[in-house]
Amino acid sequence: MIRDALFAYLCQHGLNQWAQQLRAQSAGWLVGHGDYSRWAQALEALPPMHNIEAAFDQAAVCVNGDCDDSVQLREALKGLMPWRKGPYRIADVYIDCEWRSDYKWDRILPHLAPLAGRRVLDIGCGNGYHCWRMLAQSPELVLGIEPSVLFNMQYMALNKYLQREDVHLLPIGIEDMPAEMNWFDSVFSMGVLYHRKSPIDHLYQLKSFLVAGGELCLETLVIDAEAGRVLLPRQRYARMRNVWFIPSAAELALWLERCGFVNLRIVDEGLTRVEEQRSTEWMQFESLAQCLDPDNPELTVEGLPAPRRAVILAEKPGS
Repeated sequence: MIRDALFAYLCQHGLNQWAQQLRAQSAGWLVGHGDYSRWAQALEALPPMHNIEAAFDQAAVCVNGDCDDSVQLREALKGLMPWRKGPYRIADVYIDCEWRSDYKWDRILPHLAPLAGRRVLDIGCGNGYHCWRMLAQSPELVLGIEPSVLFNMQYMALNKYLQREDVHLLPIGIEDMPAEMNWFDSVFSMGVLYHRKSPIDHLYQLKSFLVAGGELCLETLVIDAEAGRVLLPRQRYARMRNVWFIPSAAELALWLERCGFVNLRIVDEGLTRVEEQRSTEWMQFESLAQCLDPDNPELTVEGLPAPRRAVILAEKPGS
């Protein structure tokens, strides 16, 4: 199995205890979810494809090849809806996901340290869209962690065809990672911080995953305000339940500085547009447009500032 290659790699690179723990747990992954059987049937229904080639340097992660049955391919992929992060193109099936995640990647990529030869961790990676895009730079290993069973199975749909051993998704949360790893060259935390009850603890955790001199890419909700300002929603924010602290970008930079990060750079900041997050054929539930005040799109339906996101790059001090 492809996961065996990951466990072997971890053992060879100083993480034998964690690899053994993951191997012992892996038999119970995914199968406990009530929809597992239905999603597993969709995976099983994916038709054969021949002459497969991948493209990771385009807006849509592409799995090119000759498919035996395009209609069956489309129906099987539909069985894994909703698709939230993307887009993807598998043979002649274009998966128009809720998020145009390529927009975010295009904003971030020019500022990142080159990923070639690096070990990369992507926390809360969804179905792995950004993990796949990272492969265009030839990292040594990309590891995504994502508790959602469906998102893991969407990743498995692509890797059923690609059979890559340099990118892996594990259905675990950040709490299941070893403490003080000091192992990854690059760590991504995108769309996670505002879901954490203790954001400072999260930042310290991210720092502990990095080698000395490693780079953090942090993307999160912010408010348009000066340092010292933080929004704590009373209940929901843009119809999301689990939203806690939303600082200004300047305040977030201060948090990172207090946690010991250096070389802080706010490389992107702006409102999320409905063109970037919207309902589609592949994600038919409410999306950003339904979370904004219909009379004033600069506010959420709760009367709070509309979603605004910032990307901050920072480094763990060198040894």
